Amino acid sequence: MSHPPASLPADLARPAYGTATLADVLPGVATALGVPVERDDLLPDPLGLATELGGARRVAVLLVDGLGADLVRAHAHVAPTLAALATPAGDLSAPCPSTTPVSLTTLGTGLPPGSHGVLGFVTAVPGEERTLDHVRWTDDPDPLLWQPRRSVFEQAAAVGVEVTAVAPYAFRGSGLTNAAYRGARYAGTVGAGDLAGVLLQSLAAAPRTLVYGYTAELDLIGHVRGVDSPSWRAQLALVDRLVEQVVAGLPDDAALLVTADHGMLDVPAETRLDLDAHPGLTEGVRLLAGEPRARYLHAVAGAEVDLLARWREVLGERAWVAGRDEAIASGVFGPVDDELAARIGDVVALARGTWALTATEREPGPSRLVGYHGSLTPRELAIPLLTARGRALG
Repeated sequence: MSHPPASLPADLARPAYGTATLADVLPGVATALGVPVERDDLLPDPLGLATELGGARRVAVLLVDGLGADLVRAHAHVAPTLAALATPAGDLSAPCPSTTPVSLTTLGTGLPPGSHGVLGFVTAVPGEERTLDHVRWTDDPDPLLWQPRRSVFEQAAAVGVEVTAVAPYAFRGSGLTNAAYRGARYAGTVGAGDLAGVLLQSLAAAPRTLVYGYTAELDLIGHVRGVDSPSWRAQLALVDRLVEQVVAGLPDDAALLVTADHGMLDVPAETRLDLDAHPGLTEGVRLLAGEPRARYLHAVAGAEVDLLARWREVLGERAWVAGRDEAIASGVFGPVDDELAARIGDVVALARGTWALTATEREPGPSRLVGYHGSLTPRELAIPLLTARGRALG
């Protein structure tokens, strides 16, 4: 049964896939390096990076987990290097849900979530009574089957570009790494200084290089301490120092792009709704997936309509609540391949304001966090795209 497109409330935004999102970064970089990029019906370089990076033979893309564009602007005094970098395309948008596994796969494939299939932090495994946590994922399901789309890294390597992913040793060989970074040589690192050093070494390793770097600590501190904390600001200063070191060491014919996977906001106690304290919200739920600001509910057979109505009634303006078909028709995931649709819940709930839909008994750890992301508010979606150029590029 088809549904008309569901309209989003004014405080939530639909990512403009193919125009100015995280999915558009690597295709543009690869185009600048002379790679013929294939990404379904989307343009290869909507951000104009081939012009911005004109002449670059080596390009590094550094993704800082949790570095929202609004947070960069609000803390320019803490991060002067970041604040001074060029912004060739303005703010970009994270995908939906605005969460790390979705974003990293969106970056690596150059495709919206509905095309690559990593559609949440935790999603159902269709046909099985279980969920998949994409951060703890190893080899079940097989990453090559769960995310079969060809990455931008693979496309670049196929035409002779030396491609390297520089990220923590702990993530080597994980399911998410294999889904998002497939085609890149993985260079494991043990800290920020090592990241800077290995990233620069990898840039200089061949005449034409594409290097991806990833740092996770800012996001972790934001979750545990909050983005309005001394600890978060101290970590941002360290990120700024990392970027300063990379900029200082850029080869003359190289460029650096700094971006992020999502922003973040702090959630106070008064805007937390504990699902485990409201049995009516979990009655008829077969699998609870997603995360506190982007929930997927998989219903017991026959309970879909009642569950959707109940969530809409109880949550009211706390969240945008839609059925699966409505959510897909809204375009928030981009075009969704038919075989991937069942990974999305029968009911989708994206939090508004600073609300979080916690589950203190089933998810005690995530429910104790301070900072969250996952929904479609400007603070979660807006991510930076900052650039620095080597001396030979002007």
